[in-house]
Amino acid sequence: MNKIFEIPMYPYARSKDQDAMARVRHPVVVIGAGPVGLGAAIDLAQQGIPVVVLDDNDKVSFGSRAICFSKRCLEVMDRLGCGDVLVDKGVIWNTGKVFFGDRKVYDFNLLPEDGHKMPAFINLQQYYFEEYMVNRVQALQAAGKPIEIRGKNKVSAIGTHDDYVTLEIDTPEGPYNIEAEWLIACDGAGSPTRRMLGKDFVGRVFEDNFLIADVIMEADFPTERWFWFDPPFNKGQSALLHKQPDGVWRIDLQLGWDIDKEKEMKPENVIPRLKAMLGDDVEFELEWVSIYTFQCRRMEDFRHGRVLFAGDAAHQVSPFGARGANSGLQDTDNLCWKLKLVLDGKADESLLDTYSAERVYGADENILNSSRSTDFITPKSTVSRTLRDAVLDLSEDNEFARPLVNSGRLSVPCVYDGSSLNGADCDALPSQTRVGSVIADAPLGDGFLSERTGDRFQVLAINCDVDPVEVNGVQAEVIRLDTAKAPFLQERYLGDQKAAVYLLRPDQIITARWLTPDNEALKAAMKQAMGG
Repeated sequence: MNKIFEIPMYPYARSKDQDAMARVRHPVVVIGAGPVGLGAAIDLAQQGIPVVVLDDNDKVSFGSRAICFSKRCLEVMDRLGCGDVLVDKGVIWNTGKVFFGDRKVYDFNLLPEDGHKMPAFINLQQYYFEEYMVNRVQALQAAGKPIEIRGKNKVSAIGTHDDYVTLEIDTPEGPYNIEAEWLIACDGAGSPTRRMLGKDFVGRVFEDNFLIADVIMEADFPTERWFWFDPPFNKGQSALLHKQPDGVWRIDLQLGWDIDKEKEMKPENVIPRLKAMLGDDVEFELEWVSIYTFQCRRMEDFRHGRVLFAGDAAHQVSPFGARGANSGLQDTDNLCWKLKLVLDGKADESLLDTYSAERVYGADENILNSSRSTDFITPKSTVSRTLRDAVLDLSEDNEFARPLVNSGRLSVPCVYDGSSLNGADCDALPSQTRVGSVIADAPLGDGFLSERTGDRFQVLAINCDVDPVEVNGVQAEVIRLDTAKAPFLQERYLGDQKAAVYLLRPDQIITARWLTPDNEALKAAMKQAMGG
């Protein structure tokens, strides 16, 4: 059994702030050292913004928790300096199978095309994910970047003001107080920050429970996502099987609504369920067991003055579809470049309202897909179950029925259609790379497009040239590309056209595009993308 989650990785140490005569003010404080909080801190530190992370723990998460990390999440992590190590350790998968009863009804491939650096998904225990992020923090510290994690620092009170936030922090050596120009709350679904500010979620809690069991065993199942509707080993319910590194397998079993959670989590009740699925002759060891209830909820607004919410602190979805950590890291990807512009005085703080607007839009999309998955997986009436089962029967031999099967629509990045930051679009160019969407990766001969973009405004000049563009002291880097040397660009960025110009935001979102270069149009679009 892996013991990494028992080792302090950022043990308590007395900080200078505890001995200061007056409250020390920091540009940014992050609450929570999970994947989302660490992602925000690393992003800011890489851009030279001093950041302090506070966590009431001193080690990585116990148990696998989140395990499925999407292509977009991995691209973000690559920009943060952790992508390769995550992929090297993780179990790569693109395909999955759906079963009804004891028969396979169809399979799918989430990334059927070539020319991408990152796979559709990896499976990796959250404790490894966090370990590599903490290692990245330590590497940034060694390189002189302004980032600090304070373990065993529990925020017990928050005071909000027009231009700063006060925090009271409990430690093993007693309390102390600091101030933050901006506070990012990444403290999970039970967010104490949200509670201290008197905020709550809106949304649905579904009437069902699922058992999660991380099992250590030797098995020859393929590296695929397997999902069962009404399997013989869990009649009338559903089940999910995923492979993780180190011989660990994730098994989800639907239990129903009216259960005794403490009783169901006891090994003497978990083990018979697993044996019914795996067979009596399979030897296994339980690493971690939990029970969760589907919840599809969010805060009404992710910005409250100088406090910004991200990840599970801002929104919750059911785990089928892998939208938790993946959407949380898309939150910080959206937030951090905007916060840097505000801190640098290059943009008005109203730009941060677009963080809330865009990520609320993304959360609503995730909640919609997650709610639909939940309704399909756990039908609440005889009629809806009959309809679902008919769809599953048809899908075995009829391709038209397969899009109707919903075993958890898997996480894809949100397209910010209608965002106030969007500039001109050109319908003659491929819809895959329309305004509001994240870049489509492509090999460039000497690397990938995803590796050359991000962290700053950039202009892709494909089969053409443009002059440098600057707005409010922020310059957009020009990247000149030739489809003769990078043929995947033709299909993904030009279609039938001969040339095009794309303006990218620092989070690799396409914010405007044209067929021909126009520097005045570029300046106007860049100004709009910076909040006007």
